[in-house]
Amino acid sequence: MASRYPVISDADAESITRVEELAYELRIEEVMTTNVFTLSPEMTMKAALDNFQKERISGAPVKHGDELVGLLSIEDLIRCLRDGRIDLSVADYMSDNLITINTFDPVVEALRLFVKTKVGRLPVLDSNKKLAGILTKGDITNGLLKALQRDYQAEELIRYRASHLFEDINSDRTSLILRYNIKKDDFTHGGAASNHIKKALLRLGADPQTARRCGIAVYEAEMNLIIHTDKGGTLRIEIEPHKITMEAYDEGPGIDDVEKAMQPGYSTATEKVREMGFGAGMGLVNIKRCVNEMKLISSKERGTNLFMVMHLDRQVTNQQTPSENK
Repeated sequence: MASRYPVISDADAESITRVEELAYELRIEEVMTTNVFTLSPEMTMKAALDNFQKERISGAPVKHGDELVGLLSIEDLIRCLRDGRIDLSVADYMSDNLITINTFDPVVEALRLFVKTKVGRLPVLDSNKKLAGILTKGDITNGLLKALQRDYQAEELIRYRASHLFEDINSDRTSLILRYNIKKDDFTHGGAASNHIKKALLRLGADPQTARRCGIAVYEAEMNLIIHTDKGGTLRIEIEPHKITMEAYDEGPGIDDVEKAMQPGYSTATEKVREMGFGAGMGLVNIKRCVNEMKLISSKERGTNLFMVMHLDRQVTNQQTPSENK
């Protein structure tokens, strides 16, 4: 099943920080620089140097009309100066082997690209493959700091109020049910439901590590619904004072070999999905690492049901897995 990230160990799941969580939550469009200075391929390298000094930048995308055709960095300028060819055009020194990222990608994907490619900046493309912005490591740092500052006080207040939700309710069984309909191939909103669920759990007073582990498990289940189903599916989360039950179900096409699907690295993702960075085959493995109980039921006739349970009270160890009925 699908995951674009490496396997998460039990130790990793226990030590996830808020900054790491934000790297999954924040989208590139939330942290990128949108007011982008661009160059043309016909411009001379001397003119590019003058613009770099004037704008105080160390790199800029190169556009021919509306089309992104290259990227010029300060390293390219230094190479040009060493060659003594400042009169040549930007097209002669720019890099046209572009590494780009999408506006809807999570910040963690940009971090992965920065580490893998060693580039200093990433052109950001919108859904029409047009230049929408530029992203640097500094943009990510500023975006993370702003997000931390923005949500801290509000989250604390909301969490205090919500943590008392069950206190004055008398019933044989009290629970809160959250339901999300997930559409097939909706990569733009992939991860939104898991983000909402993490925030809800925190506001209800769940331990931050428990909320984050649930968030990772639900994220993997959510992406599987987006990638591997015929029509999408549903996420159902039931929150009780002593446990959290998470369910992901769909109507097909089902999993041919459940035992094989549970093996690290096994994936049935298409080539197109793999090119987008998904389909590493670690999704179900990550889920199993993050939750206390997991059960996977699948058939071609009924589709797939994935049950996950996280205990809020560690003394509760004999809870039954939810019913197999959807």
